[in-house]
Amino acid sequence: MFEKKGIRILFTCILIFTLIYLISLTKFIFEPVGAYLTAISVPIIGAGIIFYITNPIVNWLEKKKLPRIAGTFIVFLLILFLVTIIINFVAPVVQKQFSNFVDSIPKMVNNAENLFEMWQENQNIIPPQFENTIQNVTDNFNQYAERITSSIIGVIGQIFSFVFAFFLIPFFLFFMLKDGYKFAPFVSKFLSASKERSFKTLTANINHTLASFIQGQFIVSVCVGVMLYIGYLIIRLEYSLSLALFGLIMNFIPFLGPFLSAIPAIIVGFFQEPIMALWATIVMVVAQQIESNLISPNVMGRALAIHPLTVITLILAAGGIAGFLGLLFIIPAYAVVKTIIAHFYREWKQKQPEEDPDLL
Repeated sequence: MFEKKGIRILFTCILIFTLIYLISLTKFIFEPVGAYLTAISVPIIGAGIIFYITNPIVNWLEKKKLPRIAGTFIVFLLILFLVTIIINFVAPVVQKQFSNFVDSIPKMVNNAENLFEMWQENQNIIPPQFENTIQNVTDNFNQYAERITSSIIGVIGQIFSFVFAFFLIPFFLFFMLKDGYKFAPFVSKFLSASKERSFKTLTANINHTLASFIQGQFIVSVCVGVMLYIGYLIIRLEYSLSLALFGLIMNFIPFLGPFLSAIPAIIVGFFQEPIMALWATIVMVVAQQIESNLISPNVMGRALAIHPLTVITLILAAGGIAGFLGLLFIIPAYAVVKTIIAHFYREWKQKQPEEDPDLL
């Protein structure tokens, strides 16, 4: 009965769905585990991201005959130096620009009301087919504003949760840099020879996938942030540093990130001076063209080999399920899952008997 491939696949699917159903019935057992994982997820993920950015430095110092513990301390000193520069030079400017932005909100609202009044006075110049759509948006403006506000509050809440767990990141990072290379050998010594080779290959592939994405995306995002800052300074856009930093962070979200980062710059530019919105758009387009045609191909290459349509689908789904954090982590998570499935598929294919060519 189970010799037929279709029967085996059907039986496997039934077992998987049965297991999922049983887990749903006993989810109270897993709730403490879920709470524990949630509590430690932020410091582990934060430390993991910094680990993949700084680990090449520790490895390079180790190749120069410097003990790994000494290289780890040097990396921490570099991080401390960078944080000091941000606190003393970048943070005050961003804080001042943010305060100025808050003070200018009433002026922006007043300008928006004037535009709305102008639109009401000139409704006759708008084509009839657009009137219903515009009226619908106008009638539901308060509802849209409430949704946007709640979304912003949710993002701010996630940021505060991250900041609270931020103080645990250095402890996790220290041991990751110092002893991270010992994980695969420690686990593999409990496995048989064949499984040991398989496990080491799998961990090496996962490590390469995460390192390729995080290191490449970090370099690309920093380059985009610098280009945006220079461009905003050239066109004299207000809040240039804050908008450039926002663009840097949003660039971690593939495909949708550049569009999301352009919205605040265009809005600020429009209220500063209508033509400035056009200049801000040009700066964004030029920066993204340089990034997509020059920087990304040389830094990231085709490391993840994920189709653009797959990326967009994943981002839309993750944004609806997990919000902003889902947008940030869905691509590396998918890449890791893809790497694991590909590894076990190759292992399975190697164990299959070769087909007899006479039967073809």
